[in-house]
Amino acid sequence: MTDIKNLKIEFPWSKKKSLPPKLIIKLGKFVWTTLWQMMMSKLAPRNQLGEYIRPSSQFRNFVGTQKDNLYQPAAGRYKLYVGLSCPWAHRTLIVRSLKGLEEAISVSIVSPSPIAGGWVLNQQEQGCSTLAQLYELAQPGYSGRSTVPVLWDTQTKTIVNNESAEIIVMLNSEFNEFAENPTLNLYPEELKEKIDWWNEKIYASVNNGVYRCGFAQTQEAYNKACDELFATLDEIDAALETNRYLCGNNITLADVRLFTTLFRFDIAYYGLFKCNRRRIQDYQNLGAYLSDMYQTRGVADTCDLESVKQDYYGNLFPLNPGGIIPCGPDINYLLKPHVRGKITNNLDLKA
Repeated sequence: MTDIKNLKIEFPWSKKKSLPPKLIIKLGKFVWTTLWQMMMSKLAPRNQLGEYIRPSSQFRNFVGTQKDNLYQPAAGRYKLYVGLSCPWAHRTLIVRSLKGLEEAISVSIVSPSPIAGGWVLNQQEQGCSTLAQLYELAQPGYSGRSTVPVLWDTQTKTIVNNESAEIIVMLNSEFNEFAENPTLNLYPEELKEKIDWWNEKIYASVNNGVYRCGFAQTQEAYNKACDELFATLDEIDAALETNRYLCGNNITLADVRLFTTLFRFDIAYYGLFKCNRRRIQDYQNLGAYLSDMYQTRGVADTCDLESVKQDYYGNLFPLNPGGIIPCGPDINYLLKPHVRGKITNNLDLKA
């Protein structure tokens, strides 16, 4: 019977005391690729082509004055749960600020936590310390994604809506009685068709397009998303040659929805998400448009550069395993004078 303790197995490289470099690289690549695919499957659902597929929002109720509507407009009844790094949540903060709804609708901040595996409340509320627990409180047994933004009803203790595109429509129209800027209409009837057209185009190829680039799991999926992204950015840049804003003379919801992606573009998407054909600040019209939007009264106060860098670079482990946070960029260029005002006259929203 073989004495296992004295059994000696020699590998071809054992005398060299280390694995051959080629084998180390091959083994390391195999292990990392396998782990990366496992992590990406949790972070970013994909189809058979390796394309990122964003899941739909699950809570789709509306605040409104209809008699049979459970969710009636009221000051102090609703609150927003938002993450400062999230572009979708950022939309709601901008509309809240532009409409002057700070006193009517409160805000609670959540932060992403790799340890908790999701968003964590900065302060415990409703007996909950994580956003997932808040979702569970709203719908016992809930097993879907726990995302921001959340429009929460403090009266019924439930989630009214977690789709940013619908929340900003409500903020624009359903709380005018409590707004400091009730006459500001970011979704006017005469422009709805044009706004909706831009929103549909921009969502697919820009808002979600940057994620389709960053979360692509095949070269083909990435190439397709990247081509569509920059084709649309070129189209927007051309449209802004003769229009101060996407739909003409005034800021609309289409501009709000585009801005939150553009603000993060040079900071995170350009490098981390491989959207590096061109920076937004290098576009003649888009760059100035971004500055114009940023300088609109109340908008800059909703922008948190450090949270964006920390959450994208620090928490998206599969895209940045080292977790190193870049020291730049300097976004002071957004405060420089621009000439967008010479194209058309905007509503009196400038500081």
